[in-house]
Parts: sequence; C-alpha cells; structure tokens
Amino acid sequence: MDDDVDTTPRIALGSWAFAFGPFEPAPWSWQRFLDYSARTGYDGVEINGFRPHPHDEDYDRRAAAELASSIRDLGLGVSAFAPDLTATPPGLAAERDYLSRMRSIAAFAQAAGITTVRVDTISPPAEAQAAEVPDYARLVSTWRTSAELLGDHGVRLVWEFEPGFWLNRPSEIRRLADDVAHDNFGILFDTSHAHAIAAHGARQGRDPELLAGGAAELARELREHVRHLHLIDGDGSLHDGETSNHLPFGAGEIDFAAVLDALGSAAADAAWWTVDFCFCPTTETDAATAVPLLAALRDDLLERRAKEEVR
Repeated sequence: MDDDVDTTPRIALGSWAFAFGPFEPAPWSWQRFLDYSARTGYDGVEINGFRPHPHDEDYDRRAAAELASSIRDLGLGVSAFAPDLTATPPGLAAERDYLSRMRSIAAFAQAAGITTVRVDTISPPAEAQAAEVPDYARLVSTWRTSAELLGDHGVRLVWEFEPGFWLNRPSEIRRLADDVAHDNFGILFDTSHAHAIAAHGARQGRDPELLAGGAAELARELREHVRHLHLIDGDGSLHDGETSNHLPFGAGEIDFAAVLDALGSAAADAAWWTVDFCFCPTTETDAATAVPLLAALRDDLLERRAKEEVR
C-alpha cells in the first residue's frame, strides 16, 4: 500500500436527519443540506434516497454523474446511499420486484461513484407482526442475489438492523449475516440501535435476548461482518415506540471507546464513519459540533491500536 494514501476514516452526515421525524413537515432541500455539511466540517454525506432528497429513479446516468460532481465541488464525498425500498419488503415482495429496484439503484450508484448501499428488512419486528409474516428463506435469497447484482457494479450491500424492524435479536442478526454468506454483503452497525437491542432488548417481546456487555459485546460478535458504521448516542428509548432514539453525543449511555475497540479493524479501517441524527429535533445545532467529537474518538482509537501493535 502507498504510504502517502490516507486511510483514516472520514466523517459523513446522513441527510435523512433533515427529512424525517421533526423535519418531515418541512424537509431541508438537498442543496441546503450539502451547504450545511460542508460548512460544519464534514468530509462527506450519506444520501437519504427518499424524496425530496436524491431518489435513484429520478436520475439517469448523466444526471447522477452531475450530482456527484456537485457534491465534489463542495469538497465532499459520499459514504453510502440509503434508497427508498418501502414498497418492496425483501421478506414479502417477489424477488424479481426487489431486483428490479436494485438494478435502478445499482445504475444510479455506479454513475454517481457511490460504493455502498444500505438496506433494512422493512417488515415490523416479530412482536408486532400480524397477518403478513415475512419469509426468511426469501429474504436470504433476495439479499444474496442483490449482493451479487450490486457487486457487478462495484457497489457493496449492507444491512442496517434496528429494533423497529424484523430480525432484531443478536442471534438473528448473526444468523442472517452467516446465511446470506456473500462477500459483497455485510452489516451496517448503528451504535444507538445496537445499544437498544443488546442492552435493553428493545421490541423483542416478552423474552428479550440481552447481552451482558451491551453494544460492545454485540460489536465484538458481529465485527467480522461489519462493513459500515453509523455513530450516534442512545439510551435505549424508542422514537414513537418504533426504533431507537438517536441522541446528541453525551446525552445517552453508550461507551463509544468500548464499542469502537470491540469493532476493531471494522472501525479503524473503515472508509467512513457516518453521523446519524435521525429523528433528533436538535440536529441543526448538535450535528454542527459532532465533527470534532468524532475526530477525537477516531484519533484515540487509532492511537490505542498503534500502541497495541508496538507491544
């Protein structure tokens, strides 16, 4: 490897924080979000693929390339794309329908120079399921085929597990990653979701599966599969009773040094660390001060690992 190449994780900001929850009645425009991200010191952005932010079906190859150029012009990169797949839950929809969406997403990502696509199971967790019960084998097949398809376009597929979606127990998360078993598929580890799941058993029903070491233990168990990170604080509480509240750094219970150490190279060697303020009403203020906090966490992690290598 070229010694002059900087492999330090860069810090990105997720655009959904300014479109969902308290921002939904009046979402920020894409340009306003880009300008804010550049002004507050982020290295890049993570694209919320829900309108009015960039939706893959609204861009041909030329428009996607122009989008990428406009982002670069502000000195920013793109950490990942989180497309709108709500109409095609992968455990319920026909695989051909899901793959049709994936082909559009892959073309957009390739043209825009995006190398990671984020997905979730969409269906509610087992404790909330009613008539429609998703099919596990269908999910595994759909995501394995999707990983293959995206890989042909130079794009990785990552799954973000959450308390508010199907397969939210630690053992279920590990099992799915093992069962998809594709080199181009991995886990997106969100610290707030991991804490709510592992330490609080959020939305797991009457017999929650807790880990004594909380999010750090879950990080250690999953790190071989982790390919992308969302960092944000949390206290195990839920937004509107659905998924984990994302709190400003320092307002929750997460020991970030312990979680990052447990992730090991999955954190230290990651291309990006994405800050995820989803549903947080104070995002405009708190996201502006998050960059130096994340940079300090990153530098401390790299220093600890360098010292360990010397020993």
